[in-house]
Amino acid sequence: MSKSARTARRRGSNSVVRTTFSSGEVISALTSHGFVPVGGKGSHTTLRYENADTGEVRTVTVPKAESIPTGTLHDIADQAGAEDFHSFCEWIDNTV
Repeated sequence: MSKSARTARRRGSNSVVRTTFSSGEVISALTSHGFVPVGGKGSHTTLRYENADTGEVRTVTVPKAESIPTGTLHDIADQAGAEDFHSFCEWIDNTV
């Protein structure tokens, strides 16, 4: 799938943000940030992140799909602790 497959305009900005990613792209970005795969033999992969300074633990579940629906990607961003969905998407796009 091309990087321009699905995009959205950032509110109050002229910049366009890619909002469609494969599970491989999302998992790759998360593991590069310290998330570790801890499970998922079926249709989903579960990743875990523990902040060494605060002890905060985050668990993220990513469905195995060629194209993750935008609503599901919002849920993944929330689980990962992202404060802004479009920034999360930009981060994934710049990481993969």
